[in-house]
Amino acid sequence: MASQIDSYTVGPGVGLLVAELGLSPAGVLRRAGLPADLFARGQATLSTAQFFSLWHVLEEEAGDPELPLRIGQAISAETFDPPVFAALCSRNLNVAAMRIGKYKKLICPMRLIVNRSDRGTTLEFRWPPGSEPPPLMATVELVFWVALARMATRASVQPVRVTSPHPPEPAAVYRDYLGVPISLGAAYTVAFSEHDATRRFVSANEPMWDFFEPELRRRLSTLQISATTADRVRAALLELLPVGGATVHAVARELAVSARTLQRLLRTEGTTFQRVLTATRESLARHYLGQGRLSSSEIAFLLGYEEPTSFFRAFHSWTGQTPERVRLGAG
Repeated sequence: MASQIDSYTVGPGVGLLVAELGLSPAGVLRRAGLPADLFARGQATLSTAQFFSLWHVLEEEAGDPELPLRIGQAISAETFDPPVFAALCSRNLNVAAMRIGKYKKLICPMRLIVNRSDRGTTLEFRWPPGSEPPPLMATVELVFWVALARMATRASVQPVRVTSPHPPEPAAVYRDYLGVPISLGAAYTVAFSEHDATRRFVSANEPMWDFFEPELRRRLSTLQISATTADRVRAALLELLPVGGATVHAVARELAVSARTLQRLLRTEGTTFQRVLTATRESLARHYLGQGRLSSSEIAFLLGYEEPTSFFRAFHSWTGQTPERVRLGAG
């Protein structure tokens, strides 16, 4: 079972959106292998694999390369999850992005990075290493922010730049809707000018935000408490490994506890930091090898090893095989 920290929350608004797209909610759920009453449960929790499967089925059922645009144009306040609905209460896009960035983990493990400068604001979407999202789903995130800005300001907001590792086709249709082409880039990003990022939302309603925020804070606190220490260590490692942060002290700083306290909490759960680190590295290594796009040296770097030979020795100790044998399907 997926831990709560690695899960996706699906609200009834998703079922409403599926119906508005002209698709059969029951048919979509059946093809995705999900419970028939999922959309009627209020808030349901899916594993990453289940959630990604749902998106793959949506794409297949719709058979429409312009589906992200249809979803963006179909959004309404009724289809939003609470953190997103509350963002409409913000005074502008910058404030909305900061608020959603803070509470996004209530919905999914994706991180929203907000980079502000004198020239504008860039939003970057990051999923945990080893859980590459379906391109359709990620494209919806890009379109969503443009649709949100236009809905909240009642103005024809146009981003200044949009990038994606998998630019969708037909490119001209997306360019016409967004106002700019979706360019090939290493990350999913959408950038707005300073003028549009600070343009006032006509939906601004601070009293409504004051009403929503205590519940969001409570839910965030509950999420953090319900996650095991091992879950939280693994989540921190997914962020820290590529930058060489695979140490107990680095993870402890990330989780705002002492290294001694972190080790004690892990012992009470019957594990150790080294065991969580090893399991996380092995899981990521198998994922990267399965994708086939990265060399063993690149994978070693992403797993926090200074030398590829260290990765090779470690991988052999985990599996009894070399990385290349597993890549070729011998494992």
